[in-house]
Amino acid sequence: MAESSPLTTHVLNATDGVPAARMALSLHRLDSKLMIWAMLSVGTTNQDGRCPGLINQETFTPGMYKLRFETGSYWEGLGQPSFYPYVEVVFTISEPEQRFHIPLLMSRFSYSTYRGS
Repeated sequence: MAESSPLTTHVLNATDGVPAARMALSLHRLDSKLMIWAMLSVGTTNQDGRCPGLINQETFTPGMYKLRFETGSYWEGLGQPSFYPYVEVVFTISEPEQRFHIPLLMSRFSYSTYRGS
């Protein structure tokens, strides 16, 4: 059985009250010496609005990360305009042995997020 990712996300379309299926997203880590973002993985949310397998435990080290959600493309695919072309959630990991869940609750004109477990 595949190892579960220590970092998970769940995207919810609050406008329609459904999971945000088929949204592209990417995970990046900041190179603290060069001060540039390195892409670690890309994915697309499933029918439940989740994107399994973002990162494995060995690669998940202390540092600054960001999840970039392609919200504009998602809404465009539904034939609706959106104020935000993308959403980036930047966060710091100091204890990578823990599990982290970063949900994104969004509509066409707003979004919120928090650190879940």
